[in-house]
Amino acid sequence: MNKYLERLHNGVIKENPTFVMMLGMCPTLAVTSSVTNAVGMGLSTMAVLILSNVLISLLRKIIPDRVRIPAYIVIVASFVTVVQLLLQAYVPALNKSLGVYIPLIVVNCIILGRAEAYASKNTVLLSALDGVGMGLGFTLGLTLIGIFREILGSGSLLGFSLIPESYHISIFVMAPGAFFVLAMLTAWQNKMKMPSATNGKEVEEAEEAEKPGTPNESNGKEDAQ
Repeated sequence: MNKYLERLHNGVIKENPTFVMMLGMCPTLAVTSSVTNAVGMGLSTMAVLILSNVLISLLRKIIPDRVRIPAYIVIVASFVTVVQLLLQAYVPALNKSLGVYIPLIVVNCIILGRAEAYASKNTVLLSALDGVGMGLGFTLGLTLIGIFREILGSGSLLGFSLIPESYHISIFVMAPGAFFVLAMLTAWQNKMKMPSATNGKEVEEAEEAEKPGTPNESNGKEDAQ
């Protein structure tokens, strides 16, 4: 896999912000009561992530180390303001639904984390692709949670009724429902042995070491003594 595709794979699967890194949990749990809100939040965050990564990469040799974090925050805040004004102008209903969580993108640890860990050290193209990958991974995570919450809680999906009202589980459109869905998806990841915050490489390596027939190096030394 070349380094460009690796950036996309890294954000969507290997280091998915929602299910692997467990970052940005505030908007993840707050706005995913419907698929529309989830996709809107994910795309807004992705737009800010890509633009801020590109600009920070362009300025990486100019911004002094002493003020890099304040500079990153100013850059991110500028793009968040632009995104919020565009939402107010073209999709006011979505902007009203997401409310304060659009301005809070400024302090989203995914964006500042990628700025510090990647964009400030790599080329513009790689930084842009890193933003695309992480943004897609974040949008995918929010959308999956939104699908389950909307179907189970509202009995519908994108306005189409799927479950009779008497079978709706209203807790899934409330705050606790987000935790339940996130826990179920993480448990499924662990069951499938996919990368997650609770099932990393260390766990897999430990399982390999404990398999019968795999001698432990330290035990071998003790036996030899």
